[in-house]
Amino acid sequence: MTRSFLMRTIAALGASLLVLSACSSSEEEAAALKIGSLLPETGSLAFLGPPEFAGVDLAIEEINAAGGVLGKPVEHLRGDSGDTSTDIAQQTVDAHLAAGVSAIVGAASSGVSFTVIDKITEAGVVHFSPANTSPDFTNYEDNGLYFRSAPSDTFQGAVLGQLMANEGATNAVILNLDDAYGNGLAKYAANAFSGTSTVITYNPQATEFSAEVGQAKAAKPDAIALIGFAESTAVIQELIKQGIGPKDVPLYLVDGNLSTTAFADLPAGVMTGVKATLPGAAAPDAFQQRLLEVDPTLTDFSYAAESYDAVMLLALAAQAGGATDGATIGANLAAVSAGGTKCTNWADCKALLDEGSDIDFDGVSGPIEFDANGEVTIATMGVYEYTANDAITAKVDEFISGPVPAPID
Repeated sequence: MTRSFLMRTIAALGASLLVLSACSSSEEEAAALKIGSLLPETGSLAFLGPPEFAGVDLAIEEINAAGGVLGKPVEHLRGDSGDTSTDIAQQTVDAHLAAGVSAIVGAASSGVSFTVIDKITEAGVVHFSPANTSPDFTNYEDNGLYFRSAPSDTFQGAVLGQLMANEGATNAVILNLDDAYGNGLAKYAANAFSGTSTVITYNPQATEFSAEVGQAKAAKPDAIALIGFAESTAVIQELIKQGIGPKDVPLYLVDGNLSTTAFADLPAGVMTGVKATLPGAAAPDAFQQRLLEVDPTLTDFSYAAESYDAVMLLALAAQAGGATDGATIGANLAAVSAGGTKCTNWADCKALLDEGSDIDFDGVSGPIEFDANGEVTIATMGVYEYTANDAITAKVDEFISGPVPAPID
């Protein structure tokens, strides 16, 4: 039994007691809930920042419009995560902890989160990512304080590998950046692919990728999966240069490089037909409209729903527990995510809690039910297709839902 599992088991046993004690706690005594964000304003995942920030801001706006948490407005301390090539995340976390946050939402990058998870959880603060997918978080020693609303890449990897095989590929190359996210996703994609697969790892900080693409070409693939971030544009340019671009060999992308802006300047139409996987159900039109009211410049909604749901769950856990400290929130997150009366918005969920009812919050990103490791147990994966270099469409018949597989050795 890991320390993380033990801590979560204790937390789960105490959750019902904390929920029951909520009514006896005076709202006037509870401090205002402070949530810090650790999301990419700069760095290789900066394109994911706007929808994630919008999701956080929309949730807080709705909560505060309905009276806040325990009678007080939620405070949002905005913060940049940068990427693993900088120490921006460390600086942001230090500032958030000094300001007395009870929870930090982020980072988007698994690699970035690994650089700060110990600092956050050892401070007794909940670390809640809307987009981390590395399987290495599952059994991480986190004092029962790490949670995520995105599924582990055991699920995305399985969908990606099976997608390539189902479309007729028998000899796939998987090109991935060398970090916790890239290596983990490549491992599970290769494991799920029924044919022959060649995994080629590259340094995302490199200035050119001719050697790695040369290795890919030598393997004579009939499908290529590219697992990366902003450097993916340069990799695709090299694929085109060496004659194995998307028009020559079917290309598959993932959540880290699914973008409507990054490939706009590639040769016209070269991305048409490229497919990509993205965790989460499609953001409903009404939800997208609400996000656009927060940020009218949004063109991408990736992980906005997961960010919105993360804040909702943190706030509900504090409301249920009657306090805004990290320990109370961590102990109540599982309780508000499963086993009670279904609710999908702050007003309805809070009303049920005020009545003394147990709740089961289902989010915009789908049903979120945490296991003992703070993992979602059921997830949805969407398959998207490029209709132009700067436009994608969801393949509505390819939203795949199911249990999230456990990590393999």
